[in-house]
Amino acid sequence: MTLQRLFDHPDFMVVYKPIGVGMHSEAGEFGLKVIAEQQFGITLWMVHRLDKVTSGVLIFAKNAEAAAVFSTLFSEQRIQKTYIALSQYKPKRKQGRIKGDMAPARNGSYKLLKTVSNPAVTDFFSLSVEPGVRLFVCRPKTGKTHQIRVALKSEGSGILGDQRYGELADRTYLHAWRIAFQYQDTPFQIEAAPLEGEWFNKTTFIDRLKQLENGDFWPDHWQKS
Repeated sequence: MTLQRLFDHPDFMVVYKPIGVGMHSEAGEFGLKVIAEQQFGITLWMVHRLDKVTSGVLIFAKNAEAAAVFSTLFSEQRIQKTYIALSQYKPKRKQGRIKGDMAPARNGSYKLLKTVSNPAVTDFFSLSVEPGVRLFVCRPKTGKTHQIRVALKSEGSGILGDQRYGELADRTYLHAWRIAFQYQDTPFQIEAAPLEGEWFNKTTFIDRLKQLENGDFWPDHWQKS
């Protein structure tokens, strides 16, 4: 496997995480960190994670000092993460905020509760790609395990291909599309379109994504970048 490097900085690098690769090595398979270290020939620090089924933009720090800075940025919610997802089901609402505590369910899954003692918070809006397929743009304000997957399921729109919470397909259609932050007083915004998946390679989806990149369809209260 050859990883695509999206951005390189003396203190960090941003790579494209393919689907089907875990962050940690397990069951005889190398995790993304080990793969990246072997390919780029340097020691890396993980500063955030993506689920094994999720593709997209991922940051690695190149030294302990940078890792500490990113840890603070993430904990203080000063890194804006934007995900895209597809579902075959219309949501209860076309846009809004999904907020609630998350609790373990069966077989490693999670469920969203009505309580808010330590809630997962996700903002989203959605638009049609074609009849029967809806595109979601999601911004998680917290970093809970399976957060977006559970949030959209709670809106009645389980992610296409998500075997835990949605419908079967050739992949789980959740992608970390864009990440934006300031590092040493310099703003950065790195994005990458999804590479894998039949639906992500259809013209109807590609056209919608280009429209989003151009600033179309965004709610007035959302920053487009």
